[in-house]
Amino acid sequence: MMAFTDMTGLASIVIAITATAVALPGAVRLSRFYRAGLACAVAVVFLIPFGGLSPAAYVRGVTGDLSITTQMLLMLAILGGLRGVSITPTSFKEEGGRPILLLLIAIAALFLYPMALGMGMFDPYRLGYGDPWFLGALLIVALSSCFLRLWLPALGIALAVSAWALGWLESPNLWDYLLDPLLAVYALGALLKRGMRIYMRR
Repeated sequence: MMAFTDMTGLASIVIAITATAVALPGAVRLSRFYRAGLACAVAVVFLIPFGGLSPAAYVRGVTGDLSITTQMLLMLAILGGLRGVSITPTSFKEEGGRPILLLLIAIAALFLYPMALGMGMFDPYRLGYGDPWFLGALLIVALSSCFLRLWLPALGIALAVSAWALGWLESPNLWDYLLDPLLAVYALGALLKRGMRIYMRR
């Protein structure tokens, strides 16, 4: 029988593939009904085993499990695609503070990955094994986001910490629930694109 963490890991890949399919130019022009049908069909096809493994499993072997934050953003993208709405915020509070969430992800990635690779005397990855100060800092960020009505960062932290407590993914480290390398690259790219757009308007 497939392990629970394998099922949740495969689900994260299926979510990513489905979000990509719904966002394709041809899919955007479809009616809502057909976009929903396309999303369901893609999800089913990528879970059908071929040669012992499903296509989603092969993709997972390359990418690893996606973080809970990534899955949350992808689910929003799927829902936006099914509604025919593009989630492209233009202000910090639009879409529940999505730009703020991307900024937090970028800062965390620049803090975590270089130092975890040995570029400093301290390895912040160790904090993800249940360090109370790290959990306290996340609580402060989440509460501050709620106070500022930025629900997306607060929801992302709440979902990631809850999933970590439940052992939702294979990794026992909270960092892997909060972000992953693909999300870090996306966040940095999105912020760079936003900065260039603001600069060009001057």
